[in-house]
Amino acid sequence: METTKVVAEKLIKYLRRQDFITAYEELFSPDAVSFDPLKPDSSPVKGLAVLIDHEKAFLLRIKISTIEISDPVYSGSYFALSLFMKFTLEGSEVNFNELCVYQVQNGKISSQQFFINN
Repeated sequence: METTKVVAEKLIKYLRRQDFITAYEELFSPDAVSFDPLKPDSSPVKGLAVLIDHEKAFLLRIKISTIEISDPVYSGSYFALSLFMKFTLEGSEVNFNELCVYQVQNGKISSQQFFINN
């Protein structure tokens, strides 16, 4: 079973390579939950298949020019990292800053929550 540190290191590697879908497929539990403040009704997104579908839809709408991922900070089964991304969305350039908090249970990411500051 992967430790929180190992999972965090793998996630950061995938994010820096912009290999977002592989990160979900390899590191997230089938019943993972995501709390995303950009979701209109603020309800959590549940289930790996749904998370992957949401990520694919988002990636189809943007063109990433810059991505920067911090080193992780750990607390028990949780880790956090900051993410800066510059991308084009519908012809406009967007600078996107967020704090990403993950929980690891049984060697897989069981939840993710984003705090966004644009």
